[in-house]
Amino acid sequence: MVLENSPSWQAKLSQEFEMPYMKLLMAFLLDEKDQNKDIYPKKLNWFYALEATPLDKVKVVILGQDPYHQPGQAHGLCFSVQPGIKVPPSLLNIYKELATDVNAEVAQHGCLESWTKQGVLLLNAVLTVEDSNPNSHQGKGWEIFTDKIINVVNEHCDNVVFMLWGNYAQQKGAKIDNKKHLVLKAAHPSPLSAYRGFFGCQHFSEANTNLVENGKTAIRWNIPPQ
Repeated sequence: MVLENSPSWQAKLSQEFEMPYMKLLMAFLLDEKDQNKDIYPKKLNWFYALEATPLDKVKVVILGQDPYHQPGQAHGLCFSVQPGIKVPPSLLNIYKELATDVNAEVAQHGCLESWTKQGVLLLNAVLTVEDSNPNSHQGKGWEIFTDKIINVVNEHCDNVVFMLWGNYAQQKGAKIDNKKHLVLKAAHPSPLSAYRGFFGCQHFSEANTNLVENGKTAIRWNIPPQ
């Protein structure tokens, strides 16, 4: 099974792999491989966000858009890069907000796996990309699948905090039940937009306040050293 390493998700999503859109998407990806195109992240990590954060553990969802498209960066978690890779500008801005919001030390690496282990689902809208070709796999079917993931969390989890940064994430999360969940919105942390409302949004402290109020453990946002 495609999601054999994430059984809690497999129970809710396995039928998606029989849908026509998914078969077309997988055929497209196979064709890209047949043309010797480099696809990121590696196939092993296409569904890593789900493997890293089981459905029954989800407390926070952060929505990204597209995987990083340079070699060695993407590993299946939005905004996160693999150890040893230079921290991208948007993630640097996330670290700056963490420092002012929850007094977190600015991490020297960009791997966010410590968050996933605490229940933070780091989900991109599109799960693959061609080398050096941003947005190249948009509109191929991934968005339908990730909409389903969001819907599963919306329906089957309680009191989840959704962080929607930028117009794209806010549109994708438009159907989230804000009576059942906390939906936080701000500008995207990109250098082009962070000063328009991402800096100072205090989403990380607000999320922890909400989690504790609902009987859940706060997230330790501080990134541990490698």
